[in-house]
Amino acid sequence: MRAAISALTLAVFAAIAVPAHGQKPSLGMLDELDRGGWELRERGGDASVHNICLDNARRLIQLRHPGVPCSSVVVEDSAVQVTVQYTCRGQGYGRTRIRRETNRLIQIDTQGIVNGLPFSYSAEGRKTGACHSS
Repeated sequence: MRAAISALTLAVFAAIAVPAHGQKPSLGMLDELDRGGWELRERGGDASVHNICLDNARRLIQLRHPGVPCSSVVVEDSAVQVTVQYTCRGQGYGRTRIRRETNRLIQIDTQGIVNGLPFSYSAEGRKTGACHSS
């Protein structure tokens, strides 16, 4: 009886741990965005423009905490939109929503706290071509 329960428990854990055949990885939509030079045009305010070289679209999640190790929770993960909430111990937190219109055009909304101050950023991201070195 114990062996049967152990085998059943193992089968349940294996089913949970292994994604279904053909299932996309978590935040897979971000992996489908084109790599290269992107322009982020802020909506409202001064409508500033920032150019970035995007080698990994997952970097868009932490625009206000770049390179900082943070823990995160995926709130929404669909084929066209992801929402991630993250916490950077001692440096703040954020919640970012990225909506894909095409693999070359996205909408980004992020807000949170960085270094004790609130931030809110909303922009349209557009692929501009190859990355350019400065």
